[in-house]
Amino acid sequence: MTNTLLNKFSDAEILARTAYGECRGGGEEGMQSIMNVILNRAHNPKWWGKTVREVCLKPYQFSCWLQSDPNYEVITEVEDSDEDFAIALEMAKTALNGGLADITHGATYYFAESIHKWPHWAEGHTPCVEIAGQLFFNDIDA
Repeated sequence: MTNTLLNKFSDAEILARTAYGECRGGGEEGMQSIMNVILNRAHNPKWWGKTVREVCLKPYQFSCWLQSDPNYEVITEVEDSDEDFAIALEMAKTALNGGLADITHGATYYFAESIHKWPHWAEGHTPCVEIAGQLFFNDIDA
């Protein structure tokens, strides 16, 4: 994605587009959980970035931002006339103002429960919660 295109999106739009791209099928709770992970990472700066924008756009962290991912075109072109995206955008604004509850219990990692082989980083760890088909982890030291 070109910097010009990225720069046209506000931080709230980047956060909303990431949650929409990663878990719009999980409804409000699913999108909220993705936002929680992003905020938890931004509030605990490490290799993944120091800001919401940096965390969302860190290469290979949120697959929807990979140009090869089918969701890439969806998230870069979706408009707030889409009901799910409009919800995500409102939640993102609330999140950036500190008003979004953390339903992930401080998770900084997650993956889809449907995958058959756990990622290497999850081995030996216990999910703290399952939300919308995603397993969340708050016990991984990055």
